[in-house]
Amino acid sequence: MPQHTFRLNGEQVTVDVADDERLLWVLRDVLGVTGPKYGCGINVCKACTSHLNGRAVNPCAVPVKDLRPTDEVTTIEGLSAGTETDLHPMQRAWIDQDVSQCGYCQPGQIMAAVALVRRVTEEGRDITEADLDGIRNICRCGTYFRIREAIRAGAEEMRRGG
Repeated sequence: MPQHTFRLNGEQVTVDVADDERLLWVLRDVLGVTGPKYGCGINVCKACTSHLNGRAVNPCAVPVKDLRPTDEVTTIEGLSAGTETDLHPMQRAWIDQDVSQCGYCQPGQIMAAVALVRRVTEEGRDITEADLDGIRNICRCGTYFRIREAIRAGAEEMRRGG
């Protein structure tokens, strides 16, 4: 098997898997990182949303051969790294807004929200309703109103450096 090296949550990892193995299966089955959830496996539900070099991606659609040794994959497990607390501000907002019901989609929802906040902050603007409409992560429990409120609250806290 070919070897593939990349950074995962701040640590360099090397895996022996086929070139066409999807990153989601490498994370879950090879490396034991279970925050990114398997929902559809075809890049539709977004339950596996993680970050690749700071941008939201769906690992179910990323062949491991596309990763370089310098690429940084961040999952929900690594999101709070570098913060002063055990939780990222967006995770705290999720708790404060009582978002979760079943919780299955929440890691992907949070990762998509953080990527959105970072992107609009880089663009020097506030989050709009259109930005929130653009998050396409599926929540079967239908907590979309609370998700939107948590994103707004988390964004505010992220801007304050919390």
